[in-house]
Formats: sequence, C-alpha cells, structure tokens
Amino acid sequence: MSAMNEVLAASERFYDALNRMAHGDAAPMADVWLQSGQATAQHPIGGRDEGYDTVIASFAKVAAIAGGGDIRLMDQKIDAGSDMAVETGVETGTLVIAGHEAAIHHRVTNVYRRVNGDWKLVHHHTDLSGAMLDILRRLNEAA
Repeated sequence: MSAMNEVLAASERFYDALNRMAHGDAAPMADVWLQSGQATAQHPIGGRDEGYDTVIASFAKVAAIAGGGDIRLMDQKIDAGSDMAVETGVETGTLVIAGHEAAIHHRVTNVYRRVNGDWKLVHHHTDLSGAMLDILRRLNEAA
C-alpha cells in the first residue's frame, strides 16, 4: 500500500474516532494518536494541549458532555512523505454539547507520523469555533 493510501486510512480512523467522541465514546482516540510527549492539539474551543495523555484527556472531556453529531472532512488535501504527512481540509457538520447543537465549519490541519510502520496523528489544529465557544460560555454562566 502506498504512503498516500496509508495516510488516507489513518485519516479515516481519526474521523471515525472523532465521530465516536461526538457520541460520548472517546476510547477510539487512544489508538489514532502518537503515544508521545510530542502529540499536540489546538481545538476549536481554544488552547493548546501538549503530550499524549493531555490530548486524549481533552477529547474525553468533550465526550463526557457530547450528545451526538456528525463531523466530516471536506476538501481534503494530503502531502505524504516517507514518514511524515500533512493533511488539510475543512471540517463540517454538527456537534451536540450538553444538549446544545453547534454547527461546525472550520479549517483543519492534521500532521501524521509513521512509527513502526503505522501512521499516527501527532498534531491536530482547527480554527476557533464561535458556536462552540458560545455554548461553553452559556454553560459557564449557568453554573
């Protein structure tokens, strides 16, 4: 299988895990990420998570209050080398957070690294989501 096809498969695994997270199950995220302190994520609600454990914990926090949704990658572009690949596109769809639906439409960059023959996500970066930030603001005000 070519590097491009392998990265496409890794991307499909990540977006499957992201959609499982949207339905309350963050467990599949553990398998798609590089288990390293080099793993980083910059989420649509802001901030930067560094290190595998912190990144996985951040997805688990969202899963704990997620109630459904569907997130797809559109306009996908991949540049794959022998051990590193960059994927860009636009994430679109919806995510239900604590009973409130947020429309998703933001640019994304994902970086994958081949380790021991497997492609793993090492960095995920999206635009900020005004809809998600508004929901979190309303939840904080209600608390």
